[in-house]
Amino acid sequence: MKVQRDGRRFTVDVSADGDGLVSHAGAALLAEVADRVGLTQELSRALAEVRERRGRHDPGRVIRDLAVMLADGGDCLSDLRAVRDQQPLFGSVASDSTAFRLVDRIANDPGLLDAVRTARARARERAWELGVRPERIVIDIDATLIGAHTEKEGAAVNFKGTFGFHPLLAYLDESREALAGMLRPGNAAAHSAQAQIEVLEQALEQLPLDVVADLQTKIVMRIDSAGAASDLCQAAQDAKIGFLVGFDVFKAVQTAILSLPESAWSPALKQDGAERDGAQVTEITELIDLKPWPKNSRVIIRRERPHPGAQLTFTDHDGHRFQATLTDLTGDAVEIERLHRGRAHAEDRIRAAKQTGLDNLPFREFDLNAVWMELSLIAQDLIAWTQHLALDGELAICEPKALRYRLLHTGGRLAFHARRAILRLQASWPWAHQLAAAFQRLQALPPPAG
Repeated sequence: MKVQRDGRRFTVDVSADGDGLVSHAGAALLAEVADRVGLTQELSRALAEVRERRGRHDPGRVIRDLAVMLADGGDCLSDLRAVRDQQPLFGSVASDSTAFRLVDRIANDPGLLDAVRTARARARERAWELGVRPERIVIDIDATLIGAHTEKEGAAVNFKGTFGFHPLLAYLDESREALAGMLRPGNAAAHSAQAQIEVLEQALEQLPLDVVADLQTKIVMRIDSAGAASDLCQAAQDAKIGFLVGFDVFKAVQTAILSLPESAWSPALKQDGAERDGAQVTEITELIDLKPWPKNSRVIIRRERPHPGAQLTFTDHDGHRFQATLTDLTGDAVEIERLHRGRAHAEDRIRAAKQTGLDNLPFREFDLNAVWMELSLIAQDLIAWTQHLALDGELAICEPKALRYRLLHTGGRLAFHARRAILRLQASWPWAHQLAAAFQRLQALPPPAG
């Protein structure tokens, strides 16, 4: 093999006699975060009845290691070896068969899956106390499609004609935390208010109880046009949650829009608060009948010039594209519309989720894959908590693939001396100092009680 250094070419001799080398040094950040926010401890308590005998692998540690594996880029159970092969960093890691037996036990006992979710919620409360809590609590609900290349229980042809699953997911916007997920067959209806309500309830159960009970804390649910169902909106309002949902531009809405004078439109805003060229906002609440919808409902309209090459539809008029939003939030229509436009962040969260174990549901049985989805949600939380508690700048917001290249897959040498272990990173690696600083920040956090 040939390499270049300082303009000179060298022949490299390869030998397998290194010592103390670790290839995924940064992945230990994820395990440390799980321990610091109390997730490992809570999982151990939740799954205490599963532990077979003294000396066996702790179930909480097994779930933690599976989540770390997914956050680190694994997409099937056998990828747990990437963690197991680095015992100096992660300690003793369960075998594939041991991990599978635990997943199978949880899949066959709904109470255990609920216990895992409760453990996640308790760890989230601790993470929020350490600084993860978002300023504004906005829950985004969205569906996605997951392909299946073999016959699996629940896999079916979806509305796009592909084969697989059609899960619903819920995320917190500002903190990027994964609150809830419901695995559904591929042919599940996109407009199922019952499923959306169930996911919303699961998402609320992930929030600290004092936050949900505090009427001074405004919680907002956002969803696209598939959420414009009166049952979902009413369920949100009954739970004292504001709603922002996409609304169909049907005939009465079109008529109301076309009756407005030009003076009724106000400039739309970008997410940074600056005016958006070619886009305006107005409200038509007084011009249409909203009796079938929850009280205090409003309809806000956005119009904009489509980008060059976009194909207009029959609902467009005079070169404008119109989008309607149904809400019960009070305040300026322009600001509310800007808040709803932020729902596009959910697409970023789902893209990141598919980089964190969700793109491949590895088992044939539906219930096993439902547990796998829960593991993916835990892995996504670990990434979000790590970025909030230990990183800054671009590293605090980058997607999983970038985070792995820059930090998680960093190589190092683990040296032991005088009852101390030192992880030495390559000084010339561009993100070595940020990785070292991240470990120091985590070490400064107080350990969980109990």
